[in-house]
Amino acid sequence: MLPIILRRLALSVPLLLIVSAITFLLESFVPGDPARTVLGINATPEQYDALRAAMHLDQPVVVQYWLYLRDLLRGDLGSSLFSGESVLGLVGQRLPVTLALVIGGTVLATLVGVLLGVHSATRGRVGRRLFDIVSLLGSAVPNFWIALVLVAVFAVKFGFFPATGYTPFAESPGQWASGLVLPVISLAIGGIAFISKVTRDAMLTTLGLDHIRTLRASGIRPASIIWKHALRGCGLPVVTTIGLMMITFIPGTILIENVFTLPGLGTTVVDATNQHDLPVVQGLTITFMVMVIVVNLLVDVLYSLLNPKVRTE
Repeated sequence: MLPIILRRLALSVPLLLIVSAITFLLESFVPGDPARTVLGINATPEQYDALRAAMHLDQPVVVQYWLYLRDLLRGDLGSSLFSGESVLGLVGQRLPVTLALVIGGTVLATLVGVLLGVHSATRGRVGRRLFDIVSLLGSAVPNFWIALVLVAVFAVKFGFFPATGYTPFAESPGQWASGLVLPVISLAIGGIAFISKVTRDAMLTTLGLDHIRTLRASGIRPASIIWKHALRGCGLPVVTTIGLMMITFIPGTILIENVFTLPGLGTTVVDATNQHDLPVVQGLTITFMVMVIVVNLLVDVLYSLLNPKVRTE
């Protein structure tokens, strides 16, 4: 197990370097002058030159990136050009909101998706066709459109949940949970369709195996065969799908957070992009990449636990 983790971590280092380099280069070519943006048009030339020197904007791009990478390796993501707040501190404040969405959406999509997939696999052909249609619609409809519909129906019309805003867990756990219901459902709908389709296909394959037929011939209850034996054989494809789904949920939170005005990493990166706050954009991009790497690492660990062959390779 430990060699698998170490190998994945070693492979993640060049990936982070590549992502940081691409992000830095793209931001360096964005039109506009960060120093002028911060100071405004009324700044004196001396103030302008001093700020450019402090931000290393008077250096070549290669030197700027090297200085940025040096700070990054020290755990310093820089500071916001406008608020002066540490990017690392900003991430610490906003990350819990995004994690709540990603984890909540993953749990909901997994539970509902597996149940629907098993139900579809054990029903007749008509039920499977109907399931295919519903699954296709669920995966094709954009999550931000689903979010708007949920807000219009369950927040505006019936008032069951708040339409926007966020209450920290420490202030009121009930309001915190209530405010996340619609965002989590909006994020999870596409994942439910994805998980249920994979579970259904894997379950149909497993139910056709010889040892499952032997269990049926032995008189074991169908429910026991499905939930105790057949579902176990679906573990590998389902775990892989959950990992891919979580990775898509990470950037998916950007739209969801902006629809529901949640103070997470998604709204922060959009605001920073609109303001040309380059250190914040760069720091949040690295944060998103680290989240993807962590998800991949967790999937690899679960995969090795479910498949002993992986541990011996």
